[in-house]
Amino acid sequence: MAATLLKNCRVFDGYGDEAVPGQDILVVDNRIEEVSQSPIRDNAATIVDVGGRTVLPGLIDAHVHVFAISLSASRNETVPLTLMTARAVPRIKAMLDRGFTSVRDVAGGDVGIRDAIAQGWIPGPRLFVGGPGLTQTGGHGDHRRRTDSRYDIDYNANAFVFFSRIVDGPDEMRRVVRDELRKGADHIKIMASGGVGSPSDALENVQFSSEELQVAVREAAAKGKYVCAHTYTSEAIRHAVEAGIRTVEHANFIDSATAALVAERDAFVVPTLVCYEVTAQHGTKLGLTPYVMEKLDGVNKAGIAMLDICRRAGARMGFGTDLMGEMEYAQSYEFTIRGRAERPVDILRSATTVNAQILQQSGQLGEIRPGALADIIVCDGDPLRDITLLSDPAKNLRMIMKDGALYRNELPVSAVA
Repeated sequence: MAATLLKNCRVFDGYGDEAVPGQDILVVDNRIEEVSQSPIRDNAATIVDVGGRTVLPGLIDAHVHVFAISLSASRNETVPLTLMTARAVPRIKAMLDRGFTSVRDVAGGDVGIRDAIAQGWIPGPRLFVGGPGLTQTGGHGDHRRRTDSRYDIDYNANAFVFFSRIVDGPDEMRRVVRDELRKGADHIKIMASGGVGSPSDALENVQFSSEELQVAVREAAAKGKYVCAHTYTSEAIRHAVEAGIRTVEHANFIDSATAALVAERDAFVVPTLVCYEVTAQHGTKLGLTPYVMEKLDGVNKAGIAMLDICRRAGARMGFGTDLMGEMEYAQSYEFTIRGRAERPVDILRSATTVNAQILQQSGQLGEIRPGALADIIVCDGDPLRDITLLSDPAKNLRMIMKDGALYRNELPVSAVA
């Protein structure tokens, strides 16, 4: 039995409005055993002196693509899956270096990479995967050239086709969802509208029929799982939520009535604002077409307003980033962008307790309470006053603990309680 005792902590537990000073946290094996205002003594514990710094739950990013090694999808066309995986490994490690101890991959990440992390072959955050994103013919994930009408796609051929799977009709949807769940998917991802990075479908496109979406929701629910949907417009969001989809991703053009529907249906919105801002800065240089750049400009302008619309409607918002390829470095900058329109504590809840709900991990992740898994970070300063501190993790994060193990620590350690 391994024990770690964190002394003199200022604790944000994922729920309260303030960080509470003068607390001790006892971690036994991979779980938090005790959080106390009174000194905890454990003669077997390794002691870490936090020195009054802010202790937070490990951060959760609910929208990543761990295998998205290039911003331009076409650049993956000749990349074998083995090379894609090798290039993804430093991306995955860098997420943990930023304090993200859990992430949800919503198109591409599979059980193999999830299990490689869990078994210790690759350093990285706890990974929740959905396999390929499901797209209709001509939808956001259909990357075939216009001259290519083949459906006999080898989805393991290369990194270009690995991220999505073409599905048409309720019966095929049922079979494909069952197949992805058979493989061990944690959730199912549906492309329910047009997208920014795809060159041939407009953002306004509503994709899949209601019956197709409902079949996916029913099959996922039968296995205790859920469906998340790529959406931008209010029409696409309503279409998805009315079919029973649990989380809508992006949602930049949501209106008040649709945000109220999201709240009424107990669903979630997962904003991903950083991907638009930083991609707009670099997209032309990295080969994005003028049409894609035009779409990017529109969603970028709408993003901040979306946060206020959702907040006023009472729609729960998670925390996501959706950064592709060369843009992955900016993951933590989402905190700064969200800080332009939200209170720091609300942003922190989005990245901890709310995202834990999205992952179906309430009570396990995203909180510092007895019984939770010991995913803990320590930050210089107070992110509840200045959320931008989390945008510079290399400077401000002094300790990262995942699953009870000290992944990185710059704080004083002693062996006697």
